[in-house]
Amino acid sequence: MNREELKSLGLSDEQIEKVMAAHGKVVNSTKEQLNAITTERDSLKEQLAERDNQLAELGKKVKDNEELTAEINRLKEENQKTAQELQEKLEKQAFDFSLEKALTGAKVKNPKAVKALLDLEKIKLDGEKLLNLDDQLSALKESDPYLFDEEQQQEQKPTFTTGKHQTEGNKDNDPFAAKLAKYQ
Repeated sequence: MNREELKSLGLSDEQIEKVMAAHGKVVNSTKEQLNAITTERDSLKEQLAERDNQLAELGKKVKDNEELTAEINRLKEENQKTAQELQEKLEKQAFDFSLEKALTGAKVKNPKAVKALLDLEKIKLDGEKLLNLDDQLSALKESDPYLFDEEQQQEQKPTFTTGKHQTEGNKDNDPFAAKLAKYQ
């Protein structure tokens, strides 16, 4: 979808801007989800390849039962550690994604700057909801309102009225016209 297609449908520039803004939000959200899933997939592929290599090495090292048991135990511990690191990485990625989404929804001008002002230790991810974020954002809105986009109110256009001297029937009351008439 592009601006030319929307213009050909007969939409005004203002309507086109609104459609493009809404479309941009959907595209950015989808892009972020795709990045998260791609990262998770790549991590799982790496983990699978690493385990395949471990099994190949294990097959070469099989000499007696004691060596085999020790090697299996070592690999189990290593795999548990890797799985735990992967889980922590995925949780951090989910937290970062949710925080970015929440900051965008709060109409933050610069999410990176606001993140630096937040106490991230107190913010916890519960499902898809961030706990303790709203309180911190409210405090920031009061102390540093310049970090947030203001609610756009409908613009009121000023009304202009013509002066008495510009109306048809009041040529005699116009002081400028009276002085000008004296000099002519």
